[in-house]
Amino acid sequence: MATFAISVFVGVIVGVLSGMLGIGGGTIIVPLLRLGYGLQAIQATATSLFTIIPTSIAGVITHVRNRTCLVPVGLAAGLGGACTSPVGVWLASVSPSWLIMLVAAGVIVYSASRMLAKGLRKPKASVRKVDAVSQDARGPESSDDAISPRRRILVGASVGLAAGVLSGYVGVGGGFIMVLLFLAYAGVSMRQASGTSLLAVAILSVPGAATQYLLGNVQVLAGLALAVGSIPGAVLGAQLARRIPDRVLRLIFGGMLMLMAIMLAVNEIVSLGN
Repeated sequence: MATFAISVFVGVIVGVLSGMLGIGGGTIIVPLLRLGYGLQAIQATATSLFTIIPTSIAGVITHVRNRTCLVPVGLAAGLGGACTSPVGVWLASVSPSWLIMLVAAGVIVYSASRMLAKGLRKPKASVRKVDAVSQDARGPESSDDAISPRRRILVGASVGLAAGVLSGYVGVGGGFIMVLLFLAYAGVSMRQASGTSLLAVAILSVPGAATQYLLGNVQVLAGLALAVGSIPGAVLGAQLARRIPDRVLRLIFGGMLMLMAIMLAVNEIVSLGN
């Protein structure tokens, strides 16, 4: 019973972060399943994918209602990532473990430093930006109108292709990778990047979760315990993303990436101990 209660509590935290930042949360879920339930690495990863699906869907629904999810872009990114993720998995299978960990650490630390630097940068005191924040808090997102919807979809597909390879290679969810690439190349706000990424994450998780379920690796009860907390947590997180200033979201995202690096290290230590 205590393990179930802890799982629900952790599920809420994962859900809030997922809905707010557009990530799957697998880097937190996997170590919990290994330490709390004593699952093998493959079982923990499979169950994490199983949990991410309802969590992401709950967050996406809220983001769509809040107009902070670009559905065509998210669909393009999700389908693109689903196509190239197996390539990353294959590359990982022929690479030494130290290289995979080095790439994972490099990507996360670089991404965290960039996001934290932008978040810590003092915004220029201008009425235009204050008004933009107020508009974000009310609902509809304003984004870079210089980028056409068709170009955004192409960017989304390209982001998905790149994120799929990288996530398959380093063994972490593609959510944080897509958020960063959306911010860099799609001309969207942090809120839109989070909501759009979450839709892509939901699509990316389905093939892997279905395959792992058929192989008998998904521990349904453990996944449901997490989902009990993560589903309402994702709804809350998506609502918070609508109200929290963009700069603060970047700081939270950067801090989350640092936490991901720590959790990856913990997961690696646990793997070495087994």
